[in-house]
Amino acid sequence: VQLQACGGGLVQAGGSLTLSCAASGGSIRRYTIGWFRQTPSKEREFVAALGWTGDTRYTDPVKGRFTVSRDNAKNTVYLRMSSLEPEDTAFYYCAATTTIWGRVTEDNGYIYWGQGTLVTVSS
Repeated sequence: VQLQACGGGLVQAGGSLTLSCAASGGSIRRYTIGWFRQTPSKEREFVAALGWTGDTRYTDPVKGRFTVSRDNAKNTVYLRMSSLEPEDTAFYYCAATTTIWGRVTEDNGYIYWGQGTLVTVSS
């Protein structure tokens, strides 16, 4: 399975962006898809996850602002980001895993990774 993340860009604080993670080479219907982000000064951190059952999990700083969803027909997962803050500036990555739900925040459990897409939020 290959994942391709896109949709990043420059946005003003308070604005919105939707990232897409399109899969090819196989269906991601039965995978949990996670979103992670990383800046040069910070380690990669968990942002959100969407299980194949529809369960979701978000890191506290993005709760209420970010929403993860999937379109199985398009083999694509989305991360809708609103009320963006300069602190959200980072490269965003999507990844797929079959790990247990309790470990979806751990990046070492993810099998497939997309390339990063840069989100820049200006103040």
